[in-house]
Amino acid sequence: MVLIAATVCTKSGKALVSRQFVEMTKARIEGLLAAFPKLMTGGRQHTFVETESVRYVYQPLDKLYMLLITTKASNILEDLETLRLFSRVVPEYCTQLTETEVLNQAFNLLFAFDEIVALGYRESVNLAQVRSFVEMDSHEEKIYQAVRQTQEREAANRMRERAKELQRERLEAAKRGGAPRSTMAFGSSGGFGNQSMSSAAGVEPIAEKIPTTPARDTRPATRSAMKLGSRGTDAESFVSKLRSEGDVAAAVAPTTQPDVKPGAIPAPDQKDVHLRFEERLNLVAGRDGDIQNFELSGLLTLRISNEQFGRIHVHVDNKDTRPLQLQTHPNVDKEAFRSSGVIGLKQAQRPFPLHSDVGVLKWRLATADDKLAPISVNCWPSEGANGGCDVNIEYELEQDHLTLQDVTINIPLPTGNSSVVVHQWEGSYAQKGRNLIWSIPLIDRQHKSGSLEFTVTPAIPNDFFPLTVSWSSDTTLALLSATHVSQAADGSPVDYSQEISFHPDKYEIV
Repeated sequence: MVLIAATVCTKSGKALVSRQFVEMTKARIEGLLAAFPKLMTGGRQHTFVETESVRYVYQPLDKLYMLLITTKASNILEDLETLRLFSRVVPEYCTQLTETEVLNQAFNLLFAFDEIVALGYRESVNLAQVRSFVEMDSHEEKIYQAVRQTQEREAANRMRERAKELQRERLEAAKRGGAPRSTMAFGSSGGFGNQSMSSAAGVEPIAEKIPTTPARDTRPATRSAMKLGSRGTDAESFVSKLRSEGDVAAAVAPTTQPDVKPGAIPAPDQKDVHLRFEERLNLVAGRDGDIQNFELSGLLTLRISNEQFGRIHVHVDNKDTRPLQLQTHPNVDKEAFRSSGVIGLKQAQRPFPLHSDVGVLKWRLATADDKLAPISVNCWPSEGANGGCDVNIEYELEQDHLTLQDVTINIPLPTGNSSVVVHQWEGSYAQKGRNLIWSIPLIDRQHKSGSLEFTVTPAIPNDFFPLTVSWSSDTTLALLSATHVSQAADGSPVDYSQEISFHPDKYEIV
């Protein structure tokens, strides 16, 4: 077939979205589209109409038409098959088949049309492939942003720890009544500048890398200076120094900002009505994947900061088919929640408390079904040559609706002087003492599995258990969500914000 153009138009012939696939003037395309409604006659049962030069193949979409303009020599069967694919693509991106919605989704439709037809000829693709091709770039950007945010958080945390050390050193020097020893830092050309850069960038000291060099182990810490200057320089000057050397991803004043745990999800800007979904998981699994203990507990809290929103209804949608045990607060109307998922007070004239976090709904799930685990981790140690072990560890996301950030798998190592050689990994890894820390920045339905392979000598299979897993997530394991908030009196909508947190209290493979 030779496809000239694909158009979504109204029944009067007004083009909403049109993609031209062959060289043709704009006036010619507009003329062909303007002639289409005039060729339609009442009572026709066909889905195509021909002129002396072109063929119109069309399909109604409510009050719109999906229209293909082809040459008369084109195969009509291929035309109809291509038309069906175009007609399925339009509802994929437009929730309502109206002029406004089509115009709002114009760019997505054009991108999808380009995946179906190239230079006038049909590509061998289906609807799922079209959807994947259109969304691929945005997903790669999402992965990049997640990795970048993780690196920035780690750099900021290292910077704060370093600044605290400098602050403590200055206070100790002040108590001794002498000048800070950091005044010696700039007397030599080699010392403090390079050392501070290494600490801020996360590079381990040389003494840790080469434990057999006692001269570097025993070097006094104060000789290389723990302060930046002799004029009462504080932690903020340290931040300025690092910024000038280009080693800080984001400027943070450590003396004014609270500590932030690595991987913590920052709290959103809270509105006058704020909802917080928090889930905690306790899970113990065997080496064969069997669940020995599984307990999920969740809590929905409500915080109201404006008295005009004291009497509200929170509408909760429960799409979970698992045996969740739901329990509302004693002052919440249980019958309204059971029948319609509405959280409101029994006494409608009473308001919710102001400026306090009120737990309004709890849920719990206890099961031994291994299919309900959010993520499965399998460890396969096998005895190798020279008394060592070859270890293969793989993970897989079991619940596709979850997105897990900053996933960390802690793998114990044998005691003694064992050598570790890592052959293959996803994300990153680091050896800290008797543990191998495996970090994956993001696990979701697009990147749901990965593996780590390493060799340890000497070792036995039992040395690598128990494994512990941790993560942070802004999605919940239970399929509970707040759809909207409304005033209890008249049902008018209320603007609200929400915060979602899901993390394990204990997640072990024993």
